Amino acid sequence: MEMKKPGGTPLDVVCVGVICADIMVRTVDRLPERGKLALVDELSMHIGGCAANAAIDLARLGAGTAILGRIGADGFGSFLSAALEHEGVDTRGLKRSDTPSSASVVSIGSDAERSILHCLGANGEFCYGDIDRSVLTGSGIVFIAGTFLMPSFDGPGTAALLRDAKAGGALCCMDTAWDASGQWIKKIGGCLELLDWFMPSYEEAAALSGEQEPERIAAVFAREGAANVVIKLGADGCYVKPSGEKGFSVAAYSGVSVVDTSGAGDAFCAGFLMGLTKGWDPHRCAKLANAAGTHCIMAVGTTTGIRPLSEILTFMDSK
Repeated sequence: MEMKKPGGTPLDVVCVGVICADIMVRTVDRLPERGKLALVDELSMHIGGCAANAAIDLARLGAGTAILGRIGADGFGSFLSAALEHEGVDTRGLKRSDTPSSASVVSIGSDAERSILHCLGANGEFCYGDIDRSVLTGSGIVFIAGTFLMPSFDGPGTAALLRDAKAGGALCCMDTAWDASGQWIKKIGGCLELLDWFMPSYEEAAALSGEQEPERIAAVFAREGAANVVIKLGADGCYVKPSGEKGFSVAAYSGVSVVDTSGAGDAFCAGFLMGLTKGWDPHRCAKLANAAGTHCIMAVGTTTGIRPLSEILTFMDSK
């Protein structure tokens, strides 16, 4: 697979999906009584959303990266566009909407776990018709990020884009979010057969498959047509089932200070995709994915902790 850099040429990875502004608040172990005020240690605004996080992480790792999605013509939208451009992400494919940008309030507890209040905003309008095909042309990987949070794109729209991407020779990959509507695999069943890599978290994978063991979960996705599967297991690392091969687990890295788990799954996906652009085998891709996720959780914010590839590899190879 030929991988090229931006600047009018095809890209390594095109990230498609959720873009939002994250208002990060820490430390929040309980909410104040109704009508009352409570003090917190830190409050800051960051770019977030599965596609935006992965695009920035990939750009920091050195991949030529673009993003396709929808933002509002508002202050949040201006912040999001500027933040992506600052990170070197190609933003030609961003569409502006009269609907406000998607945004979340993320409360981070003393245990580093987060709770999220989310407004779909412009992401709820993003659809197949928004796709700028000039960005896709010749690109190496198309990554759908945030499935189940894009009601106008999930399902048939996603499948249409995946067919376009495969026709253009791209590797097709997809991650999911939590499906609050409860449709799960009924919503995306027609997409799995178009995927080269399906990359859900364990909680989402279990809900999608109706199974609990990673091996059995991966088998369900294989029956639905997904060529290769990687399941994110959080502190337990990941489970990888390559096509035609025996599945295996890769342990997470230990001995680091966990500050904020926001964006860790997106960083994992970015690391795995970066490995694919290098032509690495799935085991080494999984090690890089775990290392990227580990760096993410060591800083507040969804992308703050991601370092250049050379630094991540130094960390990875020293463990």
